[in-house]
Amino acid sequence: MSHAPADPPVVPLLGYRVAAVTLEEAAQWCLQAVHDPRPKLLVTTNPELIVQAEANPDLKEALLQAELTVADGVGVVWAARRWGCSLPERVPGVEVVTRVLELGGGALSVYFLGAKPGVAQRAAAVVQKRFGTRIAGTQHGYFGPDETPTVIGRIAESGAQLLLAGLGEGQELFLHQHRRALGVPLMIGVGGTLDVLSGTVKRTPRWTRRLGLEWAWRVGLDPKRWRRFPRLLAFVRLVLADRP
Repeated sequence: MSHAPADPPVVPLLGYRVAAVTLEEAAQWCLQAVHDPRPKLLVTTNPELIVQAEANPDLKEALLQAELTVADGVGVVWAARRWGCSLPERVPGVEVVTRVLELGGGALSVYFLGAKPGVAQRAAAVVQKRFGTRIAGTQHGYFGPDETPTVIGRIAESGAQLLLAGLGEGQELFLHQHRRALGVPLMIGVGGTLDVLSGTVKRTPRWTRRLGLEWAWRVGLDPKRWRRFPRLLAFVRLVLADRP
């Protein structure tokens, strides 16, 4: 009989419940979750996502309903520390996904959804070769509303245990709204992780990851990402305005 994974301890952050787990603990939670048939959502949260949710009630509800939320962004760890709460470490989405794929090996069936045409397929091929992962299916993220029911149907019929959805902004809301129809035991909004897994985008230097400065590195290299700064500042204001 399948059982839902145990709920880890959490840290309250602006009304959201962030799990106080290490990357390894998060990966182990995922490996338990894929064997429980009830659809579950894992959110890798960061300052931008929280600011977006504060402006979008539907997205906020999706985040609040998630079965597990981990601290992807260094700003989340900082905010928790300001309130005297301890988060063991950052749990970057790309790293927890990679660890789950590594541990799951050939026993794990995964559906790759999102990114530009061809990227999900390449990511699946790389993962299959590297970890032996069973590929339930792939689908790029450039589908319109009229195609959504077909895409959801394919995923539901694929038998996937894990859905990696790199759909960009709003991906958590999409997964939450369609969780019953998708019927996948574990769904994760993975942002640009499919690009990294496919080799389309390289990760930033290791020192930037160690210091939690990946975002600064990418912003510096891509001026289009400068629009992130207002959201980061908005997060700081939210944290400073919320009394411990």
